[in-house]
Amino acid sequence: MRRAAALAVLALAACRTVSPPLPTAALPPAPPQAPVASQGPEPKVALVLGGGAARGFAHIGVIRVLEQERIPVDLVVGTSVGSLIGALYASERNSFELEWAAFQLKQEDLFDFRIVNAVLGMGLARGEQLEAFVRAKVKQERIEELKVPFAAVATDLNWGKRVVLDKGSIAKAVHASSAIPGVFEPVSHDGKLLVDGGVIDNIPIDVARAKGADLVIAVDISEDIGNVNIKNMLDVMLQSTNIMFAVNVAHRLVGADVVVAPKVGGVGMLDFSQKKQCMDAGIEAARAAVPRIRAAIEAWKARKAAEGVGRS
Repeated sequence: MRRAAALAVLALAACRTVSPPLPTAALPPAPPQAPVASQGPEPKVALVLGGGAARGFAHIGVIRVLEQERIPVDLVVGTSVGSLIGALYASERNSFELEWAAFQLKQEDLFDFRIVNAVLGMGLARGEQLEAFVRAKVKQERIEELKVPFAAVATDLNWGKRVVLDKGSIAKAVHASSAIPGVFEPVSHDGKLLVDGGVIDNIPIDVARAKGADLVIAVDISEDIGNVNIKNMLDVMLQSTNIMFAVNVAHRLVGADVVVAPKVGGVGMLDFSQKKQCMDAGIEAARAAVPRIRAAIEAWKARKAAEGVGRS
């Protein structure tokens, strides 16, 4: 009887229909999304790299930090070694590639000293090695093809005027900008005889302004010109150049929004043995400058926002 009763219960359960689920309450319509506030215009940031021969490895450390901190570089302007480092970076916008190229760089890649040049020429080195190095490391041939807008600064030896090289051969522009008087032969270019831009403008901040820069980050590697180890003609020329570079930097730095000054005063102009120390000095100086750079960017945005409110 118990078994029969159990079977009857199961049969009744199997015949029962399942009630459909109760309808859920309709969801209220989503509230309209507020329009995303515009971030406003971004400043055009220029990186201005000064001259200083082997001390220029510090520029690489600065660039690494700017890249890591996602601080944009929209324009690069360089004098002397600053033009070399600037062109290498403007080619790929990649600090890793820049560091790799720099660690491969040797003194003989830049200075092709020859006795015959000293006797018959206008400089100890022709600069052909420097141009060959640039052509080997920079994928583009012309300045207009670089990934970052770029300009190198040289000096017209005949008339003592600044020459801005912002188109044409990259290798020729870097060569002209880096042609330390007496060390390199002057470079004949577009009917002018050109030498190192540091003779007249070692940190060309106003060139960056003329090219539309809203903010200028200037990297000065001219500190501490003292040198008691002068032994030959080359030392005399290099130290004279070092003094000239440092003197013409002093009154120009006021035009920069942020000045980054790596501590490379103890590095000689041809001392390629301290690449890492110079890069580390650049990294340290740039990290210390990051808050000032960010503050300058925010201050520029605030001014633009206030101008927009004033016009509305």
